[in-house]
Parts: sequence; structure tokens; C-alpha cells
Amino acid sequence: MFPPRTRCLIVACGNTLRSDDGVGPWLAEWAERQFAAEPAVRVIVRQQWTPDLALDLAQCDSAVFVDCAIDVPAGEVRIDNVAPLPSQGGVATHHTNAAELLALCQELYAALPRSALLLTIGAGSIEIGEAFSPAVSASLCEARDLLADTVRRLLSEQAG
Repeated sequence: MFPPRTRCLIVACGNTLRSDDGVGPWLAEWAERQFAAEPAVRVIVRQQWTPDLALDLAQCDSAVFVDCAIDVPAGEVRIDNVAPLPSQGGVATHHTNAAELLALCQELYAALPRSALLLTIGAGSIEIGEAFSPAVSASLCEARDLLADTVRRLLSEQAG
């Protein structure tokens, strides 16, 4: 029923025209270049996470969601485990969070990634603009390195 599994799926979210909200797509573009020679890594970039991504999640061993966060200090980089959590208001057609996507994946396909992580960078500004705030600009190297280390660790764990 499913094509071959993706070992590590990076799913980034954000709007490049809303300042720091574009950090997810920026990191995804970097990851595409960084892991271009690694067929086990797949990158998906969206302005918003939508329910159709549940199928991609059902076909991966591990998932790393990447997004900005308005509820953490600007420039702070975090990575946390994500578990399935059904939406309290039903499935949204315009925006779904990582936990809701995992719940949908489980419900529709009876499958989940073995590991699901959410990498967030605290947003300083989500106003109209194409430049990152000083706080996010200062954290880009840390976020990039954390993403690379996380992907390599996940691939290594799957191999061992």
C-alpha cells in the first residue's frame, strides 16, 4: 500500500513574507542542501501544516517538525518530543499543529513515526517583512547545527 519508507522526514512550516515566521522554510532549504546526497532524508516545506501531510508521516521512520514559536523568548531554540494529540475542535483545513498531524496519521493509517520531534525558534517579529529579527538571526547557526545533529542522530539510531 505504501511506497518505501523515508528514514527521516523534515517538515517545515512558515511564511517567508512574515519576518521570523520564515525561519522554518530557511532551515528546510539549508537541510535540503546539507542532506542532498542522503536519500534517507526528505524535506517538505509548507506555509501551513495541513492534514494531507499525515500520509507522508505514515511513511517515515522519524519526523522533525520545524517552525517558529511566538510563545517562547525571541531567538530561543528548542527541540521537544511530540506525541499524537487529537484536535479538540476537529480537523482544521488551514492549519494543523504537529501533535494533531501525528494523531491524524495514527487514525487514518494506523502508523506513526518511531520518533517525532519539534524544533522551534522563538520569534521576535512576525510582521510583514523578509528579514529576520536580530534575535532570530543570532540563533540561526544554533538552530542549523541542532537540526543537523538531530537528523544524524536519528539516522544513526535507525542503523544501529
